[in-house]
Amino acid sequence: MAAKQDGNSRQKDNMHPRNVHRGRYDFAALTKASSNLRGFVTENEFGDLSVNFSDDKAVKALNQALLKQFYKVEQWDIPDGFLCPPIPGRSDYIHYLADLLAETNNGTIPTGKGVKVLDVGVGANCIYPLIGNAVYGWSFTGSDADYIAAGAAGKIVQANGLAGNIEIRKQSSFTSIFEGIIKPGERFDATMCNPPFHSSLKEANEATGRKWKNLDTDNSSKLNFGGRNNELWCEGGEVRFLNKMISESVTFARQVGWFTSLVSKKTTLAGCYKSLDYFKASQVKTIEMAQGQKVSRILAWRFD
Repeated sequence: MAAKQDGNSRQKDNMHPRNVHRGRYDFAALTKASSNLRGFVTENEFGDLSVNFSDDKAVKALNQALLKQFYKVEQWDIPDGFLCPPIPGRSDYIHYLADLLAETNNGTIPTGKGVKVLDVGVGANCIYPLIGNAVYGWSFTGSDADYIAAGAAGKIVQANGLAGNIEIRKQSSFTSIFEGIIKPGERFDATMCNPPFHSSLKEANEATGRKWKNLDTDNSSKLNFGGRNNELWCEGGEVRFLNKMISESVTFARQVGWFTSLVSKKTTLAGCYKSLDYFKASQVKTIEMAQGQKVSRILAWRFD
């Protein structure tokens, strides 16, 4: 039986207005775009066509179809065990980032290859660069400390002929964020990041159990949508990671327009605000996002 998925049963009115995934999944169109999805589509308990969201292969096939239909990405795959991202939520971040860039561009969203974005922790899925380049034509640099993830992202870029628009850089240090990635004299209009937000494997597993409960399926030992340790948790969790990012951002203040990152836990914000005040950030914004019952936010800051 297919797992419950609210996103397929009602309009996602709380998503960004420009997000093409606000409505129900059109599985007839998706299976036409990607025949690989056809074998995973069944009628769920509500009488709707859906896929079993507890099946890794089904979720991957859905992502492949979404990327083909909406973003013209013909070749996409990730190694086993790596994070398979929910594309509607990832798309939201890109659109809110576009709005942020418009604020410093006379209210107009900047488009084209001249807009340069750094995706910290691009992951094996390379999802933000794929969406951002397809929708707005931006140029991306994606960094990752995991050599398998960086290699997989590079293969996606090459397979889709996007080498002129997306560059993948291997971060040589697991303790650095911008250092070693942003080159002298290089400038980015924005950085973005989906940081590892758990502080331990135990905490990640507990969160996974809650996700499986929400999906109404008994699969508590399995990570929802995959994810390796460095994708899901790091020592100190998102609190330490974001404070490290903020402290490093000072060094590159003249080379980046907006620094941004997702923040999973609202309680993390207070410490970030204190750090940003300490380092004298000239502007700080918190952008609320939601997908179904999941609420997150983007923290953005800049220096004069």
